Amino acid sequence: MTFDLASRLAERRAAHLYRQRPLLQTPQQPEVVVDGERLLAFCSNDYLGLANHPEVIAAMQQGAATWGVGGGASHLVIGHSMPHHQLEEALAEFTGRPRALLFSTGYMANLAAVTALVGQGDTVLEDRLNHASLLDAGLLSGARFSRYLHSDAASLGKRLEKAAGNTLVVTDGVFSMDGDLAELPAICAAVRQRGAWVMVDDAHGFGPLGANGGGIVEHFGLGIDDVPVLVGTLGKAFGTAGAFVAGSEELIETLIQFARPYIYTTSQPPAVACATLKSLELLRSEGWRREHLQRLVARFRAGAAQIGLTLMDSPTPIQPVLVGSSERALRLSALLRERGILVGAIRPPTVPAGSARLRITFTATHSDAQLERLLEALADCWALLPEERDDA
Repeated sequence: MTFDLASRLAERRAAHLYRQRPLLQTPQQPEVVVDGERLLAFCSNDYLGLANHPEVIAAMQQGAATWGVGGGASHLVIGHSMPHHQLEEALAEFTGRPRALLFSTGYMANLAAVTALVGQGDTVLEDRLNHASLLDAGLLSGARFSRYLHSDAASLGKRLEKAAGNTLVVTDGVFSMDGDLAELPAICAAVRQRGAWVMVDDAHGFGPLGANGGGIVEHFGLGIDDVPVLVGTLGKAFGTAGAFVAGSEELIETLIQFARPYIYTTSQPPAVACATLKSLELLRSEGWRREHLQRLVARFRAGAAQIGLTLMDSPTPIQPVLVGSSERALRLSALLRERGILVGAIRPPTVPAGSARLRITFTATHSDAQLERLLEALADCWALLPEERDDA
């Protein structure tokens, strides 16, 4: 018996679910060259426009000149360099928590936190729309795993009544495909009544949300007692790479001692930590970036309503346009690309069947004129899009 990979790939193509990697030939910025074509892009998670910031680039260059390129070893051997330590201290101060722990990717941070905190005999409860890394972490933990209805504290409460052992409730802060916010105050209130813990992955909240860019926890005025485990990624609004977990002294020490994705991985290049220290400084000091994003989002939502587009309930830079079938989403994306606009079509299994969408994202480096160009193209292309078939 052999693996029939060709048939699997053919089936994916036939279902309009085949994925291909666009080849980016310029830095992260609104105007890019992709596959040899100059396009205006609305599909980057570089929300604050820091990935190509000259000061961040200079910090990374200086970091490489001082500390070399590779991390060399795991943090527990000889890979924990001074820039890593300084970044952890800065992230702890930024989040208002005693300590923070640096990871090479957000996927690793989520796997580490969940699997180190719960196991056999325990319970992990997750939002149905959580990121794949959170769902995978729950399944790999060996704990009793259950998903509650999206942002539904009542649904969560029913599952909490049946929970056994240590119970960890896990949710995204900002849901990456819908752009909406977790109903965190209600979730935290339900969890407190049961003596469980809340873990929030705020990958898309840090930077755009909160008066100082502190994310959903700052947005709702919550603290470490409400959300003991706070995860953030550095490859989005921070514009660099990696992730962190922030929490109590005991939490961070527990992760250092028991989190396999932390223990058995080479540290990130120290120069990346140097760059992130600079991007964190810019994130905190340049509030105009958040303010400009908020204006772009408000204008886009007003313009999209005039066109008749169906949007999600999102106050964030993530503004999905619901289209329906995968075929129709691909067609709309292709029509926009013909007009020089790059927006990706998001299809199952990333989103539920029948809810394929264009995931439009804004950055602080998008101009008002570029936003108006997007709205004009959307109006033209939406009028050309065939109606959804009943059998789609």
